[in-house]
Amino acid sequence: MAAIEVTGLTKVFRTYKKRPGFSGALKGLLRRTYEPTEAVRDVSFSVEPGELVGFLGPNGAGKTTTLKMLSGLLYPTSGSARVLGYVPWERHDAYRRQFALLLGQKNQLWWDLPARESFDLNAKIYGIDREVKERRVDEMSDLLRVRDKLDVSVRELSLGERAKMELIAALLHEPKVLFLDEPTIGLDVVSQKIVREFLREHNARKHTTIVLTSHYMTDIQELCQRVIVIDHGRIFFDGRLDEVVDRFADWKIVTIQCAAGAGDTSARLGTYGEIIEQSPGRVQIKVKRDRVIPVCKAVLDDLQVTDIDIQEVPIEEVIRQLFTR
Repeated sequence: MAAIEVTGLTKVFRTYKKRPGFSGALKGLLRRTYEPTEAVRDVSFSVEPGELVGFLGPNGAGKTTTLKMLSGLLYPTSGSARVLGYVPWERHDAYRRQFALLLGQKNQLWWDLPARESFDLNAKIYGIDREVKERRVDEMSDLLRVRDKLDVSVRELSLGERAKMELIAALLHEPKVLFLDEPTIGLDVVSQKIVREFLREHNARKHTTIVLTSHYMTDIQELCQRVIVIDHGRIFFDGRLDEVVDRFADWKIVTIQCAAGAGDTSARLGTYGEIIEQSPGRVQIKVKRDRVIPVCKAVLDDLQVTDIDIQEVPIEEVIRQLFTR
C-alpha cells in the first residue's frame, strides 16, 4: 500500500480585493469583494513507503499548500488524500504521532531555551522513554555535528545550527513520513552538505518516506531519484529526475578546444549551434540532441581541434527554463 495517496486535491482561497484609495477602503467596510485564488488544482500522485521524492516548483506554485494539506493544517476544497491510511485533515492522534512537518522558515523550538529542553518536552508529548530520547538525540546531534550546542540557548545559535536542531526535533519520534519544506534555505554550503548527508543516511536506515521541496537543485540531485514538478497549482511532470533532462532539454552542450594559432573560430562554430560561452581557443555551443554527432564530425573536419567535450544541460538550467515557461 502506498504511504501517500493523493487524488484530485484542490485548494481555493478566498482573497479580499481592496479597491484603491480612501473611498475604496470605506466601501470595503460596508461590502467586501472577494475573489477565488486557486492554490492547488486537481493534484494526484502517490508515494511508496521509504521513497524520497522531490517536490519542485516556482514560488507560489502550490508546494507548501499541498504539504500543509497532507499534514492536516489545511482542509482541501475538494479531492481526497490518505497518508499512512489516514485522512490528514481529520487529525487523528495516531496519525499525528507518525508524521512530521518541517518548514524551513518556521521555528518549533523554544527561542529562549536550549534545544535540549525543547527535545525533553517533545519526548514527553510523544511518550518517548528518557533513555531512548537521549540515545536518539546523541546519535542525530553527532551526525549533524551540533552535540556541543545542545545546551546553548536557541536564540544564540547560528542559522545552520538552528536548522539542524529543528531537524532533530522533527525526527525525535521517528516519524514514518516526513514533509520537508526548504530545509536548507539560507544555509552555507557546508551546512547544506551535512544536512543532505544526514537525510540520505536517515532515509536509508529508517526507511522514512520523505517529500522534499527545495530551490537548491543540489538538494534534489543528491537526494531524490524521483521528482514531481508543480506550477500554477497543477502537476505537469512526475517521474525520474534524469527524465526531466531527456524530456524538456532537447539540446546538449558541446565544448570545443582549438589549437593555438587557430584564430577566431566563433564565426564558423556559430553555424553549428548557439554560442553560449567563448574564450581564446575555447568555445561552448548549444546543439540540438539529434545533431550532436554530425556537428562533432563537421567540427573535427573543419577546425584544428585539440579537445572536445559533450555534456548534458545542467538540471538547474532545465528547471529554470521550465519555470520561465
